[in-house]
Amino acid sequence: VPAAWQRPYLNVFKHFRVEEWKRSAKEGDVAALTDARLKGTVYRIRGPGPGSSYLQLPRTGTQSLGLAGRYLYLLVRPLPRKHFLVHLDVATEENQVVRISFSNLFKEFKSTATWLQFPFVCGAAEGSGRDGAAGTSRRDLLGAAPADVRWTCLVLDLRSILSLYLGRRYSHLKGVKLGSNLLVKNLCTSDLVFDPGVTFSEARQSDLARRGVAPMPREMAFPVPKGEKWHDLYDYIRFPSEGSKLPYDSIQKSCPGPAAVWEDPVRQLPQPVTLTKAVRDRVSLIHQITSPRAVSAPW
Repeated sequence: VPAAWQRPYLNVFKHFRVEEWKRSAKEGDVAALTDARLKGTVYRIRGPGPGSSYLQLPRTGTQSLGLAGRYLYLLVRPLPRKHFLVHLDVATEENQVVRISFSNLFKEFKSTATWLQFPFVCGAAEGSGRDGAAGTSRRDLLGAAPADVRWTCLVLDLRSILSLYLGRRYSHLKGVKLGSNLLVKNLCTSDLVFDPGVTFSEARQSDLARRGVAPMPREMAFPVPKGEKWHDLYDYIRFPSEGSKLPYDSIQKSCPGPAAVWEDPVRQLPQPVTLTKAVRDRVSLIHQITSPRAVSAPW
């Protein structure tokens, strides 16, 4: 359970004063810009390769963020026609550090006892031909971000990721490394589920709070012009997907918007679990206690 100073949520960039670069580090082409659409400061990380530039929290690998919130919210927009890379170092209750990486450079899911690599499928504006239209294969969607890639609220359920893919119990987020090529508005950790499509008045008038759903905090929200709808302008990606009973191969938009009820995929796993051969092979990697095989990555 997060300490009191991390509840109900923690604005990571604000708390660690990223702009001062005393508790964070940057390498290469990292710049703070004013984004006209978002009406605020965003960080642009760019470079010739995904690992050539980065923004890192905390400053050194020997330190730890110590953030215990179950959900990590990343407000990001991949740079058009580019590849990006993100590393998250999380600690288990057994005090083991596991790296969770995702990138649109990865072609397939890879796993060892201490490293999970997920392909990231960048979404495009609806009607663009890359928004899941019939006849579009998953492989066609992999690769560099489309020209009209949208700002995205990516919600990673760190507890479920460790439980589903490695059979480990989540303790806390140790570090974050945001590589090129990304625009980043903010990071947030919380034990709450924030739905950007729900207004504060709607939340008050409904029983969403009882179901663990809350409106997005204002300092984390994307602006929505009057008469517009959040989900028509931005992408919301939850991983693992809500209600998933089996591990998914890639991080991608799975539905138009978040479901009204956040279901816990860990609790939903049936007993005993019947897995396909591909998933059985993947899950069997958790039993590799010896030194994990080298996994290819830019860093």
